[in-house]
Amino acid sequence: MARSTARVLTLLELLQAGGIQSVATLATRLGVDERTVRRYVAQLVEMEVPVESIRGRHGGYRVAPGYRMPPLMLTDEEALTLLLGLIVGRRSGGVPIDDETVEGAVGKLRRVLPRRTAARLDALLSSADLAFLSPSGRSGAEAIGDTDPEVLMVLAEAARDRHPVAIGYTRKDGLASRRTILPYGIVARSGRWYVTGHESRTGEVRTFRVDRVSDPVVLPGSFNVPADVDVSAAVLASLAATPWRYQVSVRVAGTPEDLHSQFPAGLVTLEPASSDDTERWTRVRLRAERLDWVANYFAGLGRDFAIEEPGELREHVRALAERLLAACGDDASKPVPPSSPGSTPV
Repeated sequence: MARSTARVLTLLELLQAGGIQSVATLATRLGVDERTVRRYVAQLVEMEVPVESIRGRHGGYRVAPGYRMPPLMLTDEEALTLLLGLIVGRRSGGVPIDDETVEGAVGKLRRVLPRRTAARLDALLSSADLAFLSPSGRSGAEAIGDTDPEVLMVLAEAARDRHPVAIGYTRKDGLASRRTILPYGIVARSGRWYVTGHESRTGEVRTFRVDRVSDPVVLPGSFNVPADVDVSAAVLASLAATPWRYQVSVRVAGTPEDLHSQFPAGLVTLEPASSDDTERWTRVRLRAERLDWVANYFAGLGRDFAIEEPGELREHVRALAERLLAACGDDASKPVPPSSPGSTPV
């Protein structure tokens, strides 16, 4: 059904290109037989698209002169949600489609958007590194998080066009200030957005969380990005130096090679946790401000794991286990015997 709908929309695009399209030509372009083309035309007519049938030797189909599909009136936030939903869905495996199909859908989305919105999405795609927008159980909307799409788009355009930006920024401790930055680029990492660039006040390359940025104003002038600046590496280095509330260490069944693809790049460090060739375990270390998502993430790996630290993570896992058991109607009060001292088996 989804593929049939896509072909009907493709047929509409072909007809809107202008002129009379023969049934044979349309069948070839769509990869279907002529009878199917006629069925797709009937569907367009049912949708009140004025498709005209032209008889004769050079006949075929055309859309009534002057008819155009109205632009897809999406807000920047809605367009960004759809775009990120396609990207995240493809990378997580949640949407069983290939890269070519995703690229085609993104292209069509951009073509039917109002010019201003499409231009802003182009700016984001050209100036942002989406490599770390990895599987994290987030939908397209959640991938935007608390970020104001207007702020994100302004920063993306400034990064693409190499213009300075004055921003309001609120630090983690609540201290707010006004700064001027030269935005080198934007990085998406596990549902958050970061902008890295030269800050005029300190003269250093700094990384800022976009959801803490407010009132960006593009300033006159231009700049060049230094050749030795790697925006993605700068973001990861900044995050690595950031103090976090929890240091997490969990042993997971499997080798580091087995687990490498199950974690977003830069999120964790992996090291062998046993020398037993018959039972391989890996120690997974990461840092986090909150533990609720950590419990869900490890539970979603589909592997045995044992918590080493912090102790608070055990409570989150127990609470998750109780909710799951309650959903099954099982007795959640039955104790689970530990497999080794100092760890909680799951």
